[in-house]
Amino acid sequence: MEFALVFDRFLHILAGITWIGLLYYFNFVQVPGMKKAKADNTAAGIAKHIAPCALLWFRWAALATWITGSYYLAHGGHGWVKAFTLQGSAAYIGIGAWLGTVMLFNVWVLIWPNQKKVLGIVEATGEEKAKAARVALLASRTNTMLSIPMLFFMIVGTPAHTTGIFG
Repeated sequence: MEFALVFDRFLHILAGITWIGLLYYFNFVQVPGMKKAKADNTAAGIAKHIAPCALLWFRWAALATWITGSYYLAHGGHGWVKAFTLQGSAAYIGIGAWLGTVMLFNVWVLIWPNQKKVLGIVEATGEEKAKAARVALLASRTNTMLSIPMLFFMIVGTPAHTTGIFG
């Protein structure tokens, strides 16, 4: 069982780095870069080739992070129910898990469906695309802000001595 938890934790961290790394890429690199690319008529290549691929990795990394985190909560000593009901020593990691759950919701329910309109994967009018771009941007910015306390609570909620991995 210990190896399964170590491997799950590794996958959780790897998927989380991928998810949050892409979140920061979108907010700090691609969004500002697209403004410049639109100005010199090179945005079409980014929208056609880069953004859909990055969004694929982004949404599946989000789901993999949540699934592996849920497994860890269920089997790593905190207890899934205790974490999600914020009981006892599981409260800190539970807050991180709730923030991650909200972020996962934003990815799959707000960001991805709206980005499909913006990128032309789903047909939409110009007005619908503008609204979709705004919703996706606000959800993404919200996730960026939630990522900081989420990471904090995940770290303080999983001390090494509770996992049996280091001691």
